[in-house]
Amino acid sequence: MTHSPTRANPPSDKLDLPPEVNGWANKITWADTFTRELPGDKVLPHSPFTQPAEESKVRMSRTVNDAMWSWAVPAIHENPRLVSVSPQGARLIGLSLDAVKQAPLVWSGNERLPGSLPWAHCYGGHQFGVWAGQLGDGRADTLGDGDVEERTWEIQLKGAGRTPYSRFGDGFAVRRSSVREYLVAEHLCSLGVPTTRSLSLVFTDRLVMREGLEYGAIASRLAPSWVRFGSFEYPASHGNIGLTRQLADYIIKYHFPNILQDEAKETDGWNRYAILFSNIMKKTAKMVAHWQSIGFCHGVMNTDNMSVLGLTIDYGPFAFLDAYDPDFICNHSDPEGRYAFNEQPRVALWNLLRLASSFSLLIDQVKNPVDALGNKTYEPSQATVDIIKQILNSFAHEYKNQYVVLMRRKFGLFNLAKNTDTDLVIEPFLALLRKAKSDYTFALRSLCDVPEIISHKEPFAPGGPIEQHIDRLVERSQLPCDVDSWKQEVLEYYRSVFVPRILEDAGHALDKPDFATVGEKMKQVNPKYVLRNWVAQDIIDRVEEDENCIDQALELLTTHAFSDSVPDHLRDLAEKYASPVPGWGQGLQCSCSS
Repeated sequence: MTHSPTRANPPSDKLDLPPEVNGWANKITWADTFTRELPGDKVLPHSPFTQPAEESKVRMSRTVNDAMWSWAVPAIHENPRLVSVSPQGARLIGLSLDAVKQAPLVWSGNERLPGSLPWAHCYGGHQFGVWAGQLGDGRADTLGDGDVEERTWEIQLKGAGRTPYSRFGDGFAVRRSSVREYLVAEHLCSLGVPTTRSLSLVFTDRLVMREGLEYGAIASRLAPSWVRFGSFEYPASHGNIGLTRQLADYIIKYHFPNILQDEAKETDGWNRYAILFSNIMKKTAKMVAHWQSIGFCHGVMNTDNMSVLGLTIDYGPFAFLDAYDPDFICNHSDPEGRYAFNEQPRVALWNLLRLASSFSLLIDQVKNPVDALGNKTYEPSQATVDIIKQILNSFAHEYKNQYVVLMRRKFGLFNLAKNTDTDLVIEPFLALLRKAKSDYTFALRSLCDVPEIISHKEPFAPGGPIEQHIDRLVERSQLPCDVDSWKQEVLEYYRSVFVPRILEDAGHALDKPDFATVGEKMKQVNPKYVLRNWVAQDIIDRVEEDENCIDQALELLTTHAFSDSVPDHLRDLAEKYASPVPGWGQGLQCSCSS
């Protein structure tokens, strides 16, 4: 629930530069590889922190040509409060939790880290299948990229204010969307999903207009790189193959250094750019396989929201499945279901096809790209077309392999992989869940109990432990079907499919302790708690009265996402968030507004 303020903050008439924070010299070693090695915005050749600049050049929306970034200045916010810090996020950049908390104004943008020269990234993208032209970081300022233990992390403030890429936006973010993104990035990491990371969450008293007036927030987030599919699409759309190649070389140098060795050994005519595109395809397939295995729906799979590193980025109207419905649409702004849950693998491939258009000239080694793109009859060579087809045609196989590996573990199949597992074990169970609209997360977690249950004497006896187990599953199902016949189908699935298969996987008839071990291993990959939409909304409502509740939710959803037992201070919260979806929370959707 948001406050209903009655006035908006007046715009500033001057460019306020945040002062440098005291006592932070040398805590972060800035590499600044992106701004050193890739061309920047010529309209603003120097950072406003090194030479005075007009506010219009920093804040005014405009077209930026032949550049990958523009200098940026975070806006000054009213009454910023550091409400949460991720301990795991702090460790990624070599800081302690206390160190991050000692510089609260830094994470709002009101103070500047020593040596930091913020910038915003320029990119384009296809949005809902339509080319949108220039997009870019319209409300995110990257403070820089810091080297920590031979790994680089870009630190970014989201909701920091206007940049040249803000278009019609104000550059700010509201609390509800910031809370969701801050929590889900760390939550997905704890679930093993490739993702960007969260560092901190700041609330401010800035008033931001969305559907109504809401209070603002700034989330600081981390990634090895924020380069997206759209980062390549934008320069390629202008025929700037030189800049497209520069970006590809940069990504290879800092994020795929082994590609140069692979190129030297390549015998099929693939150059480094073909190998890079193949790597991006594989990482994308892996990411989407993780999404599908945990029932995660991203909601806005535009090409500007697709990381070339295969990381989940730009969390907007995401959702976890409650009732298992492959057609579920989590985005209220997507009535046609382009980004529905079951469409995600197909959309990922469609996005890769868009990226392939940018890579084709690199793979083809075109010497005069402006003439090539200006000539409407230009087509990539047949060799290039064949390479791209080979890579794209491998996506389905790559995705399925990754997905089946993840799902086998969820079903307790840790030892013996069989080609029939998808058709005979996994899909039949999912079909049962779909028929009854059963709770996806609960149903998979409940599977973890079966190995221990069948060690009982006569587990399949009428009224016995298996039937009691199925009754609990009934309680978490919407059941638009005949209950008794569905229960019988589940019972038969356990008796003739699931139990024989896990016994086969173990290789022998296990006794009770061994069965418990199988179940415990399954619990390590089937979470008990996920950030469902109703859980996120409950946290957002509670935070208006108790800002400390964010830390509790973060701890439960990361440290204890797979735990049956939790510390005393989390017990009430855990019980609440493991309970059935309340009536008001059924089928909740969010929009792109944030």
